[in-house]
Amino acid sequence: MTAEESNDARRRHSRCRDCRSGARYIDYKDFKTLQKFTTMQGKIHSRKRTGKCAYHQRKLVQAIKRARFLALLPFVSKG
Repeated sequence: MTAEESNDARRRHSRCRDCRSGARYIDYKDFKTLQKFTTMQGKIHSRKRTGKCAYHQRKLVQAIKRARFLALLPFVSKG
């Protein structure tokens, strides 16, 4: 293995869990799953923290915002 090949191996990106499973839709009604991607204060975790690709992170944020609007998730926590 040459130095160039080892650099290429380090640069490879792993696919996000949703890309591997072929998920195209994140359900906004599944609030238990959406809660895993928010902090205790109600902030949405970053893409780096969730491990999602840009496409699925946008879909996740959209689903969380829909769930908040319908009062399935809180905008902020109490206290």
